[in-house]
Amino acid sequence: MNEPESSRPAQSSVNPTPSIPSPMEVRPVNPKPHWGMDEGTFCLLLHLSQLSGFIIPGAGLVLPIVMWATEHENSSVIDRQGKIIFNWMISSLIYILVSIILLFFLVGVFTLIIVGIMALCFPIIGAVKASKGETWKYPLSIPFFST
Repeated sequence: MNEPESSRPAQSSVNPTPSIPSPMEVRPVNPKPHWGMDEGTFCLLLHLSQLSGFIIPGAGLVLPIVMWATEHENSSVIDRQGKIIFNWMISSLIYILVSIILLFFLVGVFTLIIVGIMALCFPIIGAVKASKGETWKYPLSIPFFST
């Protein structure tokens, strides 16, 4: 006996196994540019922006803060790099203040020179590592912000 078509279960035209796109069809999503740069370049300049304080007083504090504040919500990498930089900036200010106090005991001259060398070298090393996509925590940096 033939059943009417309305009583037969409807067959699905959906393929039970979804098709997987070939590698040629998968295209990476373009990351959002940060100030017109890719993430690696932005992080490199974020580290190097600390050195602007050697040329323009105060710029080494203001520029990294502005760069981080405008882009930290758009990228977890930039947020992490910025927190590492801020930990170092606050730590180095503490070391400078302690060194100024130690100037009365003549030891402060040496500690100021050491902090100055670290303030020059650490951002450069951090910038090189950031350009390679690595995260490098500055040595002797007090962790005020967790990364």
